[in-house]
Amino acid sequence: MQTDFDIVVIGSGPGGYVAAIRAAQLGFKVAIVERYNILGGTCTVVGCIPAKALLDASEHYHDIQHKVGKMGISVENLNLDFSRFIERKAGVVKSNSDGVSYLMRKNKITTLFGTGSFLNCNQVKITASDGSEKTVTATYFIIATGSKPATIPGVEIDKQRIITSTEALSLKEQPQSIVIIGGGIIGVEMASVYARIGTKVTIIEYADILIPTMDRELGRELQKVLNKLNIESRLSCRVQSTANKGVQAEVTYLDAAGVPQTISADLCLVAVGRKPYTTGLGLENTKIGLDERGRIKTDERLRTAEVNIFAIGDVVAGVMLAHKAEEEATFVVESIKGGNPHLNYHTIPSVVYTWPEVSSVGYTEEQLKEKNIAYRKGKFPFLASGRARAADDLDGFVKVLASDRDGEILGMHIIGARSADLIQQAVIAMEFEIGDTEMGKICYPHPTYSEVLKDAFLESCGCGAINI
Repeated sequence: MQTDFDIVVIGSGPGGYVAAIRAAQLGFKVAIVERYNILGGTCTVVGCIPAKALLDASEHYHDIQHKVGKMGISVENLNLDFSRFIERKAGVVKSNSDGVSYLMRKNKITTLFGTGSFLNCNQVKITASDGSEKTVTATYFIIATGSKPATIPGVEIDKQRIITSTEALSLKEQPQSIVIIGGGIIGVEMASVYARIGTKVTIIEYADILIPTMDRELGRELQKVLNKLNIESRLSCRVQSTANKGVQAEVTYLDAAGVPQTISADLCLVAVGRKPYTTGLGLENTKIGLDERGRIKTDERLRTAEVNIFAIGDVVAGVMLAHKAEEEATFVVESIKGGNPHLNYHTIPSVVYTWPEVSSVGYTEEQLKEKNIAYRKGKFPFLASGRARAADDLDGFVKVLASDRDGEILGMHIIGARSADLIQQAVIAMEFEIGDTEMGKICYPHPTYSEVLKDAFLESCGCGAINI
C-alpha cells in the first residue's frame, strides 16, 4: 500500500525524537507528531532539563551561602531574584527545544503539530490546536507519548495550592513552605531546589525510606544529606487527603503509628510518580491493548498487537527514564530496518540529581539477598578521597556488589559528587563482563572522584583500598 510516510512517530520527547532521527539516518521517510507547539516532550519542557537548570542554579546559590566562605571567598549582599531564577530555566528549555527542531530540519523529518489519533492501524488523524484536521498514512508507527504526573486517592491536583512538578518548575513567586507528597526521585529533587533557596520543605513518604526503589543504603545516606538542608522527612506515612484552604494547602495523613496528623504549607507538591499518557490516541480503533497499569502492551521487540505499530518509553512497561526511551527508540527503528539490535534493561542506570548526586545500576543488595545470590561487597567513602576533600564534597560512598564466584559486577550504587557520570563505569563493566579485579587494576587519574570507584572495586575483590 502506498503511504505518506515510512514511519510516523507520535510524541517528540527523547524517545520520539531519537526514533525519528535514527529512522531518517537509516533512509526512512519520517514524520513526527507533537500535540503541543514545542518539541522535546516532558523531558525537555517540564521534566529533566528544566529541573536540572533549577537544581544547578540552587546549588550555586547554596554553595555561595554555605561553602565558599571556608575557601576564603567572601560575598556580600547575596540575594536571590526568584523571577530571574525561573526565567533562566525557561531560556534553557527554549534552547534545548530549538535544538530538537533543528535536528528535525537537518534530517528532513516532517513535523506535524496536533493530537494524533489512530483511525485504524495505517491511518492517523492529526487535530491541530485551531481545530483543523489532517490524515496521514504510514507503513509503521511508533507511539512515544510519554507520561504525566500521577496522584493518589484523596488528593486532587488543582494546580494552584496543590500542584505537580510541572507547576513547581514555573512558580511566579517563591513559597515560604512546601509539603511534598512522595520521597522518590522527583520529590527529593524538588525538595533540594526549594530548600537550598530558603523554602521550608517537608517530605511525606509512604515507605520507610527515601528513594525506596533504590538500594536502601542510598536512601539512608540521602536522608542525612537532606537533613543538612533542614528538609524534614516524615516516613512510613499514609496521606489521606489534601485541601486548598485559600492561602495555604492542608495535608492530612496517618503517621508511622497510625495517628492522624495535619500539616499546612503555602503549597503541596504531589510527587507520587507518573502514569502513561494514552489519552486521545484512538487505541480503541486498533487491536492495541493496555495492561493493568494503563501501559501499552508490547512483545519483547516492543511491537503492539498491531504488527506495524510499536511503543516505547514511559508508555510501556519498565522504568520511566528518558535514556531508557532513547535506547528503545534506536532498538525499534533498527529492528524495523531488519537488524538485530541489543537492549539490556538490567544495565540502564538511574540517577537522582540532588547534591551529592545518587546513582544506581544493576541489582540492589536487597535484591541479591532475596534471590539468594552469593555476592561480595566493596564500599568506599568520598570522605577518604583527596579530590573530594579539595572540593569540600565529603558526603557519600560507592558500593560495588560483585559475584562471589567470579567477580562479575552485579550492581553499583553511588551517592557522592558527580555520581551521575561515575556510574557509567559500572555500566561498561556490566555490559562487557569486566570483573571487580580487572576494574580495580586499571589506571585512574589522580586526584579525581573516580578513584573512589577504584578503591571500591579493590575492596570488593579483596585487594584493599590504596588511594587517598
